[in-house]
Amino acid sequence: MRLCVYCGSSPGRAAHFREAASAFGTRLAEAQIELVFGGGHIGLMGILADAVLAAGGAAIGVIPQALVDRELAHGGLTQLHIVASMHERKALMAELSDGFVALPGGAGTLDEMFEQWTWAQLGIHAKPCGFLNIAGYFDPLQMMVEKMVAEGFLRGEDAAITRFDADAGALLGWVAERAQAGARLIAGAPAP
Repeated sequence: MRLCVYCGSSPGRAAHFREAASAFGTRLAEAQIELVFGGGHIGLMGILADAVLAAGGAAIGVIPQALVDRELAHGGLTQLHIVASMHERKALMAELSDGFVALPGGAGTLDEMFEQWTWAQLGIHAKPCGFLNIAGYFDPLQMMVEKMVAEGFLRGEDAAITRFDADAGALLGWVAERAQAGARLIAGAPAP
């Protein structure tokens, strides 16, 4: 299984964000889940990739040439795909992945995750989208999702495409289960 993880190119102010990103990377490697990510060596994404690699896992980066030119590419990855644009980056990351998880980050993290969630809602893919809610970081977003449902702008079944969870193990279990069900749907087999 390959999991795309979106997260900050900044490490954040609090140590618990860095510690959780490192622990999540170790957990991915131990579960033999390959990491697909933005290919940078900085911020939470660099910490995450370093932890995956240190634990013997595979880390696959996808990065635009402009960021390579700014010397932001991680130099020790299992694979590094260099693409021409951010649009190509997002498309290739989606193609390579069986599911998506967001760790804390900024506008780019949300942009990437919302695109995948929207694509799932539209039936473009059947891949799960989850938020690892470290120290309540995504609490306001979860409340916004609930408000969108309550106000009639988001159907409950579309809200259920994603999950907010503070427990990394529970979130990974949910993503793996949903990814397998999605793969069966794509292959034409009935979901359980």
